[in-house]
Amino acid sequence: MMVSMAGLEGVEQPRQRSSATAARRMPAVEDEQAFKALELFGNPTEDEVRLPSRPESAATARRLTSCVVLRQWGLSQQTGEHAVLLVSELVGNAVRHTGARVFGLRMLRRRGWIRIEVRDPSRGLPCLMPVQEMDISGRGLFLVDKLSDRWGVDLLPRGKITWFEMRISDR
Repeated sequence: MMVSMAGLEGVEQPRQRSSATAARRMPAVEDEQAFKALELFGNPTEDEVRLPSRPESAATARRLTSCVVLRQWGLSQQTGEHAVLLVSELVGNAVRHTGARVFGLRMLRRRGWIRIEVRDPSRGLPCLMPVQEMDISGRGLFLVDKLSDRWGVDLLPRGKITWFEMRISDR
């Protein structure tokens, strides 16, 4: 599925890399970093992983997501790319807007679906804003809304869980 980014019409997009270039790029270094992240922080499919609320934690959350979706669950490259992007957006919101010291990441799989959750201690609700052509920020939930099949927020006694779900084909 090709998604055009609002406001980027007419902007030259990077050329697609050949599959040989893309294959050389990821496995060795990125797999090693992902496995180290799993070792250090834990597996978000087994229990909630708590990460410090700092911008660099988004990279850790992306590595964990990629490792689980692509390696552990064996899902498609496109599903992995979308999940990684959406996790990055939810983590970015938790880091920027909640004032939390830590946030939680959890990943669940059930027949035909995956669900990824980001928990933070703020009860402030995220807001899906209309996106204008020239906007340079505020597109995070717009992307979550467009690329996921469902998303939402569950309020907790202390905080909230912002989540998204994606349909998958079980083999």
